[in-house]
Amino acid sequence: MVACMIAASLKERGIDVGVMKPVATGGRVTPLGLVSEDAEALASVVGSDDPHSVINPVCFKPPLAPSVAARMAQGSVDLSTVWRAFGVLRDRHPWMIVEGIGGLKVPIADGFFVSDLARMIGLPLLIVAHAGLGTINHTLLTLECARRAGLFVAGVILNGARGEESDLSELTNAEEIARVGAVRVWGMVRHVPGLRLDKDARQELARLAAEQMDMDGLLSG
Repeated sequence: MVACMIAASLKERGIDVGVMKPVATGGRVTPLGLVSEDAEALASVVGSDDPHSVINPVCFKPPLAPSVAARMAQGSVDLSTVWRAFGVLRDRHPWMIVEGIGGLKVPIADGFFVSDLARMIGLPLLIVAHAGLGTINHTLLTLECARRAGLFVAGVILNGARGEESDLSELTNAEEIARVGAVRVWGMVRHVPGLRLDKDARQELARLAAEQMDMDGLLSG
């Protein structure tokens, strides 16, 4: 959702943006093979004509951590394929949005984690964190992990993905994360039931991004 909102905002500003979901699990079976719904949503929102195999070069059916899903599918994650696909997209588009999978310590392959993938790709890292109670601990741990891995953190977005009622923690979390974590919190995304993630919803997604995130600050920072 957050990746689609940012992508939609860029497109509405007339920016050529490429999208990528390097590694996905929980893929659905189609006549063309396994397809990631996350990758489909990103591609649809920006109206991408890039091949799906480049936008999402690695996909497994079991909805598990990539390393586990690969073993269950009797396959493996080919990192060279991921790197080549990213190179193709990077050469085509001046801006790139690359959506991760799980958190920074999610294993992609033996000894290779999402943090390693982020370092390999080399883009600024935007952390999307749960908006409610408990997020301070999780977000600060993620910040610590990112910095130890040598990643540049562009900031944090708080995400009310679960549609829960706001509580006092949501009113204070952003300020505390920014203060203790020495990081910019660019906004909080509210849950919108039934919101589509496709090209026809691009303007609505961009409008929500403008209302709920400091897009000017995020893009200039």
